[in-house]
Amino acid sequence: MLFAALSANGQQIPGSTPPVSPANAEKPLNPIPPVKSSVTEHEISLGGKVIRYTATAGNLLIGGEDEQPNASVFYVAYAQSGVTDLRTRPVTFLYNGGPGSASMWLHMGSVGPVRVVTSSPETTGAGPYQIVPNDYSLLDTSDLVFVDAVGAGYSRPVGKGTIKDFAGTDQDVRAFQKFIYEYVELNHRWNSPKFLFGESYGTTRSAALVDALQNSGMYFNGVILMSSILNYFVQAPGLDVVFIGNLPSYAAIASHYEKVTHKGKDEKAFLDEVRAFARGPYAEALAQGHNLPQAQVDAIAAKLSSYTGLSVAYIKESNLRVSPGRFRKELLRDKREIVGRYDARFEGTDVDAAGENPGYDPSDAGITGAFVSQLHDYLDRELKYSSNETYFPSGPGINQAWDHSHRLGSAIPIAGGGGGGGQPMRDAYVAGDLADAIRKNPRLRVFSVNGLFDLATPFFITEYDLAHIELDPKLRGNIEFAYYPSGHMIYLNVDALKQLKSDLAGFYSRAVENVEIKSTR
Repeated sequence: MLFAALSANGQQIPGSTPPVSPANAEKPLNPIPPVKSSVTEHEISLGGKVIRYTATAGNLLIGGEDEQPNASVFYVAYAQSGVTDLRTRPVTFLYNGGPGSASMWLHMGSVGPVRVVTSSPETTGAGPYQIVPNDYSLLDTSDLVFVDAVGAGYSRPVGKGTIKDFAGTDQDVRAFQKFIYEYVELNHRWNSPKFLFGESYGTTRSAALVDALQNSGMYFNGVILMSSILNYFVQAPGLDVVFIGNLPSYAAIASHYEKVTHKGKDEKAFLDEVRAFARGPYAEALAQGHNLPQAQVDAIAAKLSSYTGLSVAYIKESNLRVSPGRFRKELLRDKREIVGRYDARFEGTDVDAAGENPGYDPSDAGITGAFVSQLHDYLDRELKYSSNETYFPSGPGINQAWDHSHRLGSAIPIAGGGGGGGQPMRDAYVAGDLADAIRKNPRLRVFSVNGLFDLATPFFITEYDLAHIELDPKLRGNIEFAYYPSGHMIYLNVDALKQLKSDLAGFYSRAVENVEIKSTR
């Protein structure tokens, strides 16, 4: 077992390493495992067409600065069988976020060939659980490679590698860049259309990763951003961007619970009205801080109440700035219930109704057991893959140890300086990297998909970030948006997943439509 030592009674202790002594000082701290994989054959019916595919569950080794292996990266790949010309078959690399999350969620819930059945938005509870063939898989459109970040899932540092080599924005990008190069080389995919698909922090990774890959010669057709966070600067104390950006999400959630009325408007018109208020009167009011005249405080509080379903008194007590935690606690306080952070469609009960913030996230607790259990069962039973390692849905300590600093790869101007190219940033800002990638590859398309009820990565903040990357007018159409009545994990709403699959199929078609394949025969 990697990262294992022997205790006094001879038992292996997961997560530990042998003490350094003269006898082992020159040896690698972590064993380097062999590259191995389990290959199985399957089929699925999509859109009335039977697709035969090969599933490969295994690991690849990537090297450090000395070219020696410093990480073993676990992945599960699905490739359509019988494809004779790989230039006609896209390949997509998919991963979750965290940072430090395994790809289990996307793998087992979204566009892979199987899907975990949950009771969402109700709590799924205890097993036995069920997986079913995924009618909304992307396998009829692209081969799929689900990748676990180093330290998560079955991916581990090996040799002289340590988790510090990977727990950071730029460190993580380098690791994924090396993995993708290795996979593409071994599987002869250099001339296939290529896509990145990240969720949550996976979107942070994708924005910087696509720029890094293209700068080293591997160009991409498209990037899918699901539930994005592209700028960590907005979380700084004293900034009002987060409160402004959260407001349309609050309104969508309040509307879902029938706490507000649209006054004859459909949902889109209602949310457009809230967007306009957020970027206009609300932003202008918050900009005045505590100097805002009382009459304006009263007017803004009344308007916020009409959009959020919260009382005027509560909004005033919060100084017109309601955090997501407070919103989740306050919205259904009269029912003694809280709503989810990742997906506000989920409801739960708390230890008391008087607290300020929720004690947990019902949308996280409601599905985790089903996903963890079914991943292990599926790998063992269907993919014939086993490991002595512990599968980490979230790598221990990775998020807490993460180095968010980032060397910006584009030329977005930065306050106090000139162009942003190559400048180190204390907190990850990667929207500029994505813009750099689009400028250098004008055929690169970006698809931003967003859940209306997501309080972890609100859609209005994503819109703001992608509207402030200074693209030339002829390139702005490269970025597309879609919205779904779901949360952070859009696919937990099966109706939303069905629409997402249709939207993705159209996006892939547009992203490769300019690629003409001429036979060499």
